Amino acid sequence: MVSRAGSQGGGSRADLAYREIRARILDNVWAPGHQVLEAALAIELGISRTPVRAALIRLHDEGLVELISRHGMRVLPLSAQDMRALYEVLTALESAAAELAARRRPAAAELRPLERATRDMARALDADDLDAWAEADARFHRQLVELSGNALLVQAALRYADRVHRARRFTLRLRPRPVASTREHEALVKRIRAGDAAGAAAANRAHRERASRELVEIFERFQLQGI
Repeated sequence: MVSRAGSQGGGSRADLAYREIRARILDNVWAPGHQVLEAALAIELGISRTPVRAALIRLHDEGLVELISRHGMRVLPLSAQDMRALYEVLTALESAAAELAARRRPAAAELRPLERATRDMARALDADDLDAWAEADARFHRQLVELSGNALLVQAALRYADRVHRARRFTLRLRPRPVASTREHEALVKRIRAGDAAGAAAANRAHRERASRELVEIFERFQLQGI
């Protein structure tokens, strides 16, 4: 419940509603196809319908929900075709970010969050904690795009990364054990540290393309055409 929003401005309430609804969708608390009435959602979140409507319009523009007249909203599914398209865009954006980051030659302190995320991924796998692994992996890629220093690129990349996150979380225990990611992340950080812009972009592209192949294969194998 977002009751604390009641004392804030309309924009803040809409932002809170947006974050709450979006988190439920991306973490699969609300499954694809889940429908909820705008009025019921406003009551559940403890805010008025106007900021809820603004949040739903924003989520619709991001491709996460369908707005249904007089019926609120429905969480949209993802298909193998959707995943291919999302990964193509995300791979291009992230690879550009990796290239820009390498050109910047970030200081050792700026690279430490990437190194820490990679170590956390390895520890999570050792502990057989796939949820912790997924969190560390998402953190690595978020910090990678932020190293580009390009705010517009960061905004675009994170938007698509969040949409991919929903499918990755859903299929987390259907995929092969993600042992290759740690090595690939270490190689990428090494390229950035060396200022190898072309190598960093290529390393990230290969990493994301492998992940895309694995995820699309799972969608097709298990016929996940509506998650």
